[in-house]
Amino acid sequence: MKFTFPFGLGVDVVRQVDDGRARELFVLGVYASAVHVKWFGPDGRIRIRAMAVASEPEIFWRGGNDYVESVIDRINLDPKYGHLEPADAAFNGPSGVCLDKNYIEPLGLTRQDVWLCDLLPESRKNPSQAAALCKNYDGFVDIPYNFPLVPRPIADEKRVREIVEELEASKARRIILLGDEPIRYFLNKFVPAVKRLSCIEPYGKEIMVTINGNDYTVQCLAHPRQTARLGNSSRHWFEAHQKWARDIANDLSLPTCIFHQHTESYHRKKLKEI
Repeated sequence: MKFTFPFGLGVDVVRQVDDGRARELFVLGVYASAVHVKWFGPDGRIRIRAMAVASEPEIFWRGGNDYVESVIDRINLDPKYGHLEPADAAFNGPSGVCLDKNYIEPLGLTRQDVWLCDLLPESRKNPSQAAALCKNYDGFVDIPYNFPLVPRPIADEKRVREIVEELEASKARRIILLGDEPIRYFLNKFVPAVKRLSCIEPYGKEIMVTINGNDYTVQCLAHPRQTARLGNSSRHWFEAHQKWARDIANDLSLPTCIFHQHTESYHRKKLKEI
């Protein structure tokens, strides 16, 4: 079934583009984000301040009003429903910006070094978005949509196999998991004792995991919602990640040539130190 956003644009699959290069790091998030607009009714009043209306143009998109404006042009909203403007910058691309600043850069890497993946490669609405649509869209706009809620489980066995295929295609031997969901729905399949982020102490501890016959170094870190204080978040995980970025990430940063040559022996040494 093809899902659609409010105002009719399709929900697209958003995946990493494979350009054949080997990556140093594989990052697994939860589900794809979306492009958000601010919807004004025909009376000029805001009906929804941040409304998901299109798939992000790339995985962990970092935002940009030019693209949001192009989405608004594609929707071409009938004036009887009001008009759309780009949502505030905080609603478009915050996870992508956070990923660079709080995860990739502390490790001395760039996007070019990383393969990005989500448990669910499509956008989904959360309960607060569902409530806003029920109150302000349903019954007022006759443009149908079937934008679904986040499913449970987020990733089934088929999707886990697809993620493993992406992991192998990346050629990375180091994995970062963002939050409890990637632990619960991916890592737990290979390490049953680990069910959530709180199972691993200290925060950011590296663990060795064998997946499909290959050995990987895995770090379980907090979701960007926590590390960038996006909406409801935990001060505990924010502070734990700040400490990781300050005290641990710098120790793990290596010049690219050394990283390739000594990854396995280096990680085993760090495990002994922890």
